[in-house]
Amino acid sequence: MGVLFLFVSWSLALDLYHIVIRTGEMFLRQELAAFRPSPRLRFLIPCVLSLVSAVYGYYEALSIRTEKITLQTSKLPESVDRLRIVQISDVHLGLIVRGGRLGRILQVVNRAQPDILVSTGDLVDGQINGLPGLAEMLQAIKPRFGKYAIPGNHEYYAGFRQAADFTERSGFTMLRGKRVSIDGLMTVAGVDDPAGGYFHKEDGMTEKELLSGAPRNQFTLLLKHRPFIDKECLGFFDLQLSGHVHKGQIFPFGLLTKLYYPVHAGFSVFGQNSHLYVSRGTGTWGPPIRLLSPPEVTIIDLVRYSREAMESGMRGH
Repeated sequence: MGVLFLFVSWSLALDLYHIVIRTGEMFLRQELAAFRPSPRLRFLIPCVLSLVSAVYGYYEALSIRTEKITLQTSKLPESVDRLRIVQISDVHLGLIVRGGRLGRILQVVNRAQPDILVSTGDLVDGQINGLPGLAEMLQAIKPRFGKYAIPGNHEYYAGFRQAADFTERSGFTMLRGKRVSIDGLMTVAGVDDPAGGYFHKEDGMTEKELLSGAPRNQFTLLLKHRPFIDKECLGFFDLQLSGHVHKGQIFPFGLLTKLYYPVHAGFSVFGQNSHLYVSRGTGTWGPPIRLLSPPEVTIIDLVRYSREAMESGMRGH
């Protein structure tokens, strides 16, 4: 499937090039035969390029990057100078992403030494296959302030009860329209994926109800699978972590996802001191290929600052 998608993409690019040459011939009123590939080459060139891209994309999918973000906040207690959150997203454990790839991911997570580990949906793929032993691998990661997860659309495709059971056996607390306060340090809130409304709806608070009830003096972390911002909730959360989009996973599909999701990867600042980070995803969906969208494990360091420290720093400069 991945090779076919790449073949079609390269063929379209070559067709556009061919159209440009033919348009040039019309305007110049002369043939540019030297610049026009033969029909045979117009087939062979996309074949070769798609195979080369697929091989490169396969190895890029194995190369997990670490993305680091530092976010200053005055909402951490005075006794805490730094709190480290590590995010994994869209791992898609199942037929393709299995023990070997999960082991690579967990090595990166372990090196990050998280205080909190979160999974922002699609921990499992659309089929509950090839999962024996994987929950135990995840369970071995034990951050001091716990692990939290939300469902993505694929948890519902796989069968929510089985997916939720796997997630909980992996040591995660599942948040679906719920919030938890972590030792007075911060609030972690999670909302359900819209796919839940089609497959299995469980009663829970709406996003606004969920966030408006959180203590305003505590840092509020919102876990939401799809990277949409509810404008009515701005100011009620400090950081939203999302995934789902994979940044298109295989270029040029990312050009299409960018049209639908205004923020389809990376960090963005919204009004009223609310922020959004969208992960490119840690695994792969469908073909085990990533092209110009490498997988990532995200490290978010919350750093406490005070007004006095800011004023002192400004005087120093």
